Amino acid sequence: MSNALNILIADDNETDRLILQKIVEKEGHQVVLAQNGQEAIDRFVEHKPDLILLDVMMPVLDGLEAARRIKSLLVDDLVPIIFLTSLQDASSLAECLEAGGDDFLSKPYNRIILKAKIMAFGRMRVMHEKLQVHNRQMLIEQQVAKTIFDNVAHSGCLNLDNIRYSLSPLSVFNGDTVLAERKPDGGIHLFLGDFTGHGLPAAIGAMPLAEIFYGMTAKGFSVDDILREINSRLQSILPVGVFCCGCFVELDLFEKKARIWLGGLPDIVMYRNKSQSFETLPSNNLPLGVLSSSKFAPVIVEVSMDNDDELFVWSDGIIESRNSDNEMFGEERLLEIFKRSKDQSTLFDTILNQVDQFVSTASVEDDLTLATIKMIDMDSIGLPDFESTRGSLVGPQEWDFDYYLRGQSLKSFNPLPMILNILTEVEGLRSLSGQLYTLMAELYSNALEHGVLGLDSKVKASSDGFQKYYLERESKLEALTEGFVRISIKHIPVEGGGELVLQIEDSGPGFNHQAFMQKDTPLEGYTGRGIPLIRGICREFNYNGSGNKVTATLTWNQKG
Repeated sequence: MSNALNILIADDNETDRLILQKIVEKEGHQVVLAQNGQEAIDRFVEHKPDLILLDVMMPVLDGLEAARRIKSLLVDDLVPIIFLTSLQDASSLAECLEAGGDDFLSKPYNRIILKAKIMAFGRMRVMHEKLQVHNRQMLIEQQVAKTIFDNVAHSGCLNLDNIRYSLSPLSVFNGDTVLAERKPDGGIHLFLGDFTGHGLPAAIGAMPLAEIFYGMTAKGFSVDDILREINSRLQSILPVGVFCCGCFVELDLFEKKARIWLGGLPDIVMYRNKSQSFETLPSNNLPLGVLSSSKFAPVIVEVSMDNDDELFVWSDGIIESRNSDNEMFGEERLLEIFKRSKDQSTLFDTILNQVDQFVSTASVEDDLTLATIKMIDMDSIGLPDFESTRGSLVGPQEWDFDYYLRGQSLKSFNPLPMILNILTEVEGLRSLSGQLYTLMAELYSNALEHGVLGLDSKVKASSDGFQKYYLERESKLEALTEGFVRISIKHIPVEGGGELVLQIEDSGPGFNHQAFMQKDTPLEGYTGRGIPLIRGICREFNYNGSGNKVTATLTWNQKG
């Protein structure tokens, strides 16, 4: 019979054992016999039966204890146990079920009832096996999807020494996500997101979020632009009630400052290394995916940071963790860790250990995520190297273009990400995108700020001067009605590589570039952003007569 079962019968009464054997075999099933509880366990291990008929009262080891031990040997398999008993009181029957029994059969045995029970449990076993197959297939599919998800979501620079993070998901997929990527100018973008809910539904939104985050960061887009694009995408694809709370940090390693957007997450902490003190930065934005594009206006806070100052960001799973008494860990306990801290290097581990000890044996109800990022010098990590993933050299090889920006465009538009995107279509230039962005950023900012706006860079000599400089910059931009910046780029293929000629011209009066270029290190301190790098990558670098047009020429060779 295709539905024949292998059935273990354990009964110390030989007559009852033989009666059951005849009934079961007549229905086409195979039988394994045992005379006591210990034999039942041994036969179970040896023959792996599909169903067990187990007498309650037996010598050596009774049926209750035998059932407990057999059930402890099972992992994922379903082997139903039907207790054979003459007991009738409710407490005794309940004890059978509590010991691991799935049903019971009263003596004397009724063949029709026994047959029905065996058939019912046979069907249950088949259903269980199908569920196991589907479950195994689902786990395989989840692991494949998880691998793809991790390759997309964690493809950036989370391995940098100044970044630490911990993700503790409730399931295979995580509603929390941590992303980090280098900017072309050498800075760092860090994003911690917490989607509504848990598991796969919550993690789905992280895929487009990660794609936008990494793609736009590598092209040099600002926090504002990236947030607007992420919000627009999530708002269009997520169902009502699903959104992403998050914290976006832009770390500027040159000017030693951070720009921070915080929406829907708990307040974050900045720990000051020199004073061993901390300050909290409040959440002042709605989560991503809530507002329409027209209403979304990110409020970004800018803070100065010294080397080794550190930002601590966490999901609400940290402060909402509950112990066995249903008490929340809470913000007060978390901030107390910072108040007591005398060693910044242990703060990250201390927070996780304190939460773990607080929760103890209680079940975790939410994803727990903690991330930190520390201010460091650019020299310790260098400029990023964006290697190509393409298999062969493709893209335009011989081309040139002129790009004029005037009036309103100069006020509100940053052309560098767009231009960098064009340049990196030339395959050989992709690995130089960091240097190219730095070069263009320096030359464009000088053309705009000193040429068009007439700002004096000497104002930035002090920390107070930086603020004064940028306030004056904003004021002059707002009042700008005329002037231009012209960007001209020409690419020429040469044997084994190519040559790129970049010209930036502004409408300003120019400056005394002869005296400037005659310095021992003429480009040092140009705008305070490590411009000596330009000398390292440019074959030629010179100004026109008046100094309002600069030409930079660089060559690249195809890497073998």
